[in-house]
Amino acid sequence: MRGPQGTLFGRSATSGVVNVVTGKPKIDQFEGALDGEYGNYQSFKLKGMLNLPIGDTLAARFAGVYINRDGFTKNLFDNSSIDGRDLYSVRGSLRWEPGADTTVDLMASYFREDDDRLRIQKQLCQTDPTGVLGCLNNRLDASPVNANASLAAIFASTELLAIAGIPTDFALGSLENDPNIYANSVTPSDPRVVNTAFTPEYFTSELIFQGKIEHDFGPISAQISGTYQETKVDSRQDYNLNVGDKSLYNSGLGALAAAGAGLIPGLPAAYFSAAANALNPGGPAGGVYCTSDTDPTGLGAFGGNAICGSEPLQFDRSIQKGSAWSTEAIISSDLEGSFNFLLGGIYAESEVSENSYYVNAFGLDYSSAILGSFGSLVGGLAPSHQGQSFFRNNTDDFKLKSYGLFGEAYFDVSDRLKFTVGVRYNNDKKSVRARSGLLNSGFFIPYSQTGDIYDTPLGASFDGDLSTACTATSPVGAVGSVAGCDAFQSRSVAFDKITGRAVVDYKISDDSLLYVSYSRGYKSGGINPPLQPIFTVNESFRPEQVDAFEVGLKNSFADGALQLNLTGFYYKYKDLQLSRIVARTSVNDNVGADIYGFEAEAIVRPDPDWVINMGFSYLKTKVSEDKFLSNPRDPGGGRSDAVIIKDLQNASNCAVVPTVAGNVAGVNGFVGAVNAGLGLNAPQAFPSDSGIASTGAYGICAVLAGQIAAGGLPYEVLGSGVPVNINGNELPQAPNVKFSIGAQYTANFDNGMSLVPRIDLAYTGNSYGSIFNGNPDRIEGFTQANAQIQLNGPDDRWYVRGFVQNLFDSNSITGQYVTDASSGLYTNIFTLDPRRYGIGAGMKF
Repeated sequence: MRGPQGTLFGRSATSGVVNVVTGKPKIDQFEGALDGEYGNYQSFKLKGMLNLPIGDTLAARFAGVYINRDGFTKNLFDNSSIDGRDLYSVRGSLRWEPGADTTVDLMASYFREDDDRLRIQKQLCQTDPTGVLGCLNNRLDASPVNANASLAAIFASTELLAIAGIPTDFALGSLENDPNIYANSVTPSDPRVVNTAFTPEYFTSELIFQGKIEHDFGPISAQISGTYQETKVDSRQDYNLNVGDKSLYNSGLGALAAAGAGLIPGLPAAYFSAAANALNPGGPAGGVYCTSDTDPTGLGAFGGNAICGSEPLQFDRSIQKGSAWSTEAIISSDLEGSFNFLLGGIYAESEVSENSYYVNAFGLDYSSAILGSFGSLVGGLAPSHQGQSFFRNNTDDFKLKSYGLFGEAYFDVSDRLKFTVGVRYNNDKKSVRARSGLLNSGFFIPYSQTGDIYDTPLGASFDGDLSTACTATSPVGAVGSVAGCDAFQSRSVAFDKITGRAVVDYKISDDSLLYVSYSRGYKSGGINPPLQPIFTVNESFRPEQVDAFEVGLKNSFADGALQLNLTGFYYKYKDLQLSRIVARTSVNDNVGADIYGFEAEAIVRPDPDWVINMGFSYLKTKVSEDKFLSNPRDPGGGRSDAVIIKDLQNASNCAVVPTVAGNVAGVNGFVGAVNAGLGLNAPQAFPSDSGIASTGAYGICAVLAGQIAAGGLPYEVLGSGVPVNINGNELPQAPNVKFSIGAQYTANFDNGMSLVPRIDLAYTGNSYGSIFNGNPDRIEGFTQANAQIQLNGPDDRWYVRGFVQNLFDSNSITGQYVTDASSGLYTNIFTLDPRRYGIGAGMKF
C-alpha cells in the first residue's frame, strides 16, 4: 500500500506498507510441497511445507527453508571466498476452529544465520596525497584511502607525539613526511575482489511468537492479536578491506620494545613492558601483532583479550540485541446499507539491551599505550594506558512505549461513489542511555586493571555526557563521582500526533475506477547518540510528517486482457528525517522536502498462454527549504578562501575562513604561522582534479580558534566545515525513473505437461547516495535481466526449472555511503549480485 498508512492496522508509516501474510493451516486437507535448487557458487537451497489436519477442528502446518552458498567475493590475502551464506528458517502454525464463527491462530518461527556475510562489499576512493582528507571529492576510483587521515595514524604520529612532548622515536610514522601505509597496496577494480587479513563474521537470529483470535458476531467481526519477538545481530569485518605495509611500524615498535626492556634511560620499564608484551610480543622481529578484540569490558589487549597474528588488524563490529511485544484489537463491520466502519488500537513496547558499534585497530591500541604510559608517568600515576583503546558507541538501554488508536468509516453514496475517512492518534515515548568512548583525555586505566575499564580508580574525569559540564579537576576517584562527570548520557523524548486520510472512489464503469486521496503520515522523532568530539548536532530530532495527495485510475479492458493502472502523487514532507555520519556516528537531521511523480502498471494477456507485465515510474525529489550542512567530502564548502584542517586531537576536519570573504593570502598565512609554532607544515593545495577549491593542512582546530580569540583576528574556525545550502538538492536513494518488463509463454502439451519460459528486464535510473549531490555521490542507472524456463508435470504435481539471474553479469552500484572524516572519507558501495545460474525441482502432494 503506497503512501502514509496507519488507519487500518499496526503502527504508523509515512511511505507505505508491505503486509506479509504467512500460509495458514488447512483443517480439511493433507498436503505438502518440497523445492530444491542448486547453482553456481556451490549454492544450495531447500524449502518445504507440510499441512496436517488433526481431527475436525484443528490443523498444523510446518514450513522451512535452508540456504547455503560459497562467497561472491574473492580475498587475495589468503585466496579464499567470502561473503557466503549459511542460514535457515523454520515456522510452525496451529489453527483451531471451535465453531463456525471463531478462529484461533498460533504461530512460532525461528531464523538463524551464521556465515561470513559482508556488510560492506567494497570501498572506493580518489586517494588524497596530502592526507588531510584521505579521499578527494571528484570521483570514485579503485584506489586506497590515505590512512594518514585516520585516527589510528594521527594518534600514533610523529606530529602529535612531538606536540604532546613525547619522544618521536615512539611514533609509528609521520603524517607529513612518511608514505601512507596503503600507498603500495593494490585495490582491485573488480568489486568482488578484496584484500583483507580479517575474515568477516556474521550472525543473526530472530524468534517470533504470534497469536490471533477472530470471532464473528453476526455483521460485526472482532479480532485480538499479539506478537513477541527477540532479535540479535552481531557482525565483524575488516574496516578498510586492505592490508597495509607493516614495516613502517618497525621503528616505533622497536622503541616500545626497548623501553619495555628498560633500555632507555629515564623511562622505567614498568610503564612500557605490559604494553610491549600485549601488543607486539617478541618485538618487531617476532612478527606478531596483537589487536584488541571487541571486548565489552573495554580492556581489550591489555586485559588479555586480543587477536594476534602476522598482520596488524583493523576491523569493526556491529551488535544489537533486543526484544519487542505488541497487542492489537480490531472491530470491523459488514452491515447492510451504505455505512460500515473499522475501529482498532495497538500497544507496543520494545527494548534494546545492547547496541554497540566498535572500531578496533592496532594503531589505536598502540596510541592508547604510548599516550597512557607517558601520561601516567608524568602524572605520577600507576602505569596505565589511556582509555579506551578502541572506539565504542554503546547504547546499553533503549526503551520504546507506543500506542495508537485508529479507525475508518465507509460511505457508499451510490453503486458508483464511495467515501472513506480514516483517523489515527499516535503516541510514542522513547528513552536512551548511551555513551561513546575512545582515548578519552584524562581517563587512565592501570595495566593491572581487571573487571571493567570504568572501574578504574584513575578515571573520574571520564564524562559520558559531553553536553553537560564536568567539574573534575584531577583524575582521582571512581568514574561518575565528580559532579557533571556522568557514566552515561541519558535522554528521553515523547511525541504524539493525529493523522488520517480521506478517499473518494468513483466507478466510471464496471471496468474503470477513479480515486482521489489525501493522507497525513507520521514517523516519531528520536534521540541522536552522543558524539565524540562534540559537533553542532541537535541531541534529538523531530517527528517526520508528510501530506500525501494521490489521484489514480484503475482499468480492466477486453475482459481482462489488459489491466492498466495509472497513478499521480505529490508528497510534501515536513521534518523529513535524513541520516549522515558525524564524528564516527550516524545522526539524524530534519529537513523539508517535496516529492512528486507518476506510475503506470500494465498486465497484457493477448491470449491465455501469454502474460506480459510492464511498469514505469518517474520520480522528482527536492529539498524544499534552506538548510545549511557541512559536506564531509568538502569541508571547505567550495571556497578558495578556506583552509581545511585535519585536527590532530580527534582526526575530524574543521575549516578556517576569513570573516571578510576573499582574503585567501591572509587565511593561509595565519594558519601557516600558527602551524609553524606547532612544528607543522603550512597549508598546501589539493590536486587540480580533486574537486576541492580550498587548501589543507594538519593542525589543531582549538589552537587556531584560541589564537583568533586572543588576537581579535579576522578569521573564524567552523567546527565540521563550511555549511552549504542543500535547498533544491535531490533526496538520496531516489532514482529518477524506473522501468520493468516481463514476459512468459505457456506451451501446453497433450499429455498434460507444460513448458513455461520467462524473461524479466528492469532498469533503475540515476540517483544520489548523499544529500549533497556531488560527483562522487552520483549512482549511475543500471539494468538487470533474469530468465528462467520451467517444465511442469501433469496437474502441476512436479516441476523442473533452469534459471539465470543477472544475465549480463552487471557490476552496477546499487547504493553507497561515505564514511567519517576520522576514517578518511572512503565510500562504501553495494552492487548487484553476480550472475547466478542453476537448476531446481519441486513437487506437491
